[in-house]
Amino acid sequence: MCGIIGIVGQSEVNQSLYDGLTVLQHRGQDAAGIVTCDDDGQLFLRKANGLVKDVFHTRHMMRLEGRMGIGHIRYPTAGCSTSAEAQPFYVNSPFGITLAHNGNLTNTKQLKEELYQSDRRHLNTNSDSEVLLNILAHELQKADSLKPQAADIFKAVTQVHQRCKGAYAAVAMIAGVGILAFRDPYGIRPVVIGKRKKANADEYIIASESVAIDTLDFELIRDIAPGECVFIDINGNFHAQQCAEAPLISPCIFEYVYFARPDSIMDGISVHKSRLRMGTKLAQKIERDFPELDIDVVIPIPDTSRSAALQLSYDLGIPYQEGFIKNRYIGRTFIMPGQTERKKSVRQKLNAIELEFKGKNVLLVDDSIVRGTTSQQIVQMARDAGANKVYFASAAPPVRYPNVYGIDMPSAEEFVAHDRNINQIAQELGVDELIYQELDDLVEAVNHNNSAQGFDTSCFNAEYITGDIDQAYLDYIDSLRNDSTKQQAESSNAVIEIHNNA
Repeated sequence: MCGIIGIVGQSEVNQSLYDGLTVLQHRGQDAAGIVTCDDDGQLFLRKANGLVKDVFHTRHMMRLEGRMGIGHIRYPTAGCSTSAEAQPFYVNSPFGITLAHNGNLTNTKQLKEELYQSDRRHLNTNSDSEVLLNILAHELQKADSLKPQAADIFKAVTQVHQRCKGAYAAVAMIAGVGILAFRDPYGIRPVVIGKRKKANADEYIIASESVAIDTLDFELIRDIAPGECVFIDINGNFHAQQCAEAPLISPCIFEYVYFARPDSIMDGISVHKSRLRMGTKLAQKIERDFPELDIDVVIPIPDTSRSAALQLSYDLGIPYQEGFIKNRYIGRTFIMPGQTERKKSVRQKLNAIELEFKGKNVLLVDDSIVRGTTSQQIVQMARDAGANKVYFASAAPPVRYPNVYGIDMPSAEEFVAHDRNINQIAQELGVDELIYQELDDLVEAVNHNNSAQGFDTSCFNAEYITGDIDQAYLDYIDSLRNDSTKQQAESSNAVIEIHNNA
């Protein structure tokens, strides 16, 4: 999962891009990058591994000149945690194009062969984002003019949709021309548009989540529709066109469960309201299927489960308490690259308040359970703090299948729900009772206003919305994501970093 941003302004945009990436930091903590373009068409790039605040210092910001630019923050995917994978990516032909991408292409192998054999283009990394950039560049190469017009860009993106499969929300900048953004025909990954009126011309922003638009004092206009391409030229003129056949609004439901900030609105859906309704659905299930549970207190596992836990406690009429204190300087454990680092970080990340647990039957509420590693340790922390009984509720159904659209979940065999029924999972986690959200209830909670035509729920039911995922591809993904592969990649990357710093 990554975050993207692009701004076409009437003054320098470097600080706004920095601030926007900071607001989107929850979407990735591994690398960050910004590229800007001045009025002469010269590009200025800074990218590296690390948090936004660590990648950009004053000397870097001063070099990022120009009234338009794009930015990216990334979390590590399998075998891709070196600075060479940091975005935005750049190609000099045609025109000079940079691109930042959130998602995952599912036909990367085929596209790489096409780029080499037919398009005669060279790839410098293993990133599918570089593949996407080169596909776009090849299609823009067909433009008749020396300076591409909106029609040329829309024609190129139409070809991108025909060639690329999977999930992609992308923002790209053409040197001296403008910024374009496009979204895959299913709208799996989010991207929104905002506008701010200025005396001379309007300023535009494109971002993964509306919270970046709010923070930078732009007005949210709308989402980029599935299959749509928008183009804002360097003078602030706005163009948009649908570039895909039969687009369908089917966003990834895990965005609403976990990834997005609660104050964001995506595809017309409030993340906060969705999570409140998840809590209501869980409360209804507990009343219906677990009326015997003698719950004394509802305690959320910070941060993303707070909305669901608060509403659940209200609906059940059971006190809500904060029982865990979070260290703000530890990253999100779900998106850490290795299992060893993930295990080590949980105790550093959370600490239990003993008086909220001692002698009580506690219901812990989390947004989801993936590996179960974090959940096991949290349950043990609750027991160590004196809890009498520990019940556990997940706002999402059991995660049993890999996500192939940009969430770097582990190998399916490493899911705690893999080949286990609910009782077996409960035993593995060490809880007295385990309550999972029903998938239909989750969909109803998110799609309360019928804003979406469907959702990608593949990690819960193995139904892949793009229709091109077979067992061979899942086996390939599994080979990249299992812990042994990641540990080998991390060891190799560590050697590279030592060599580079020597």
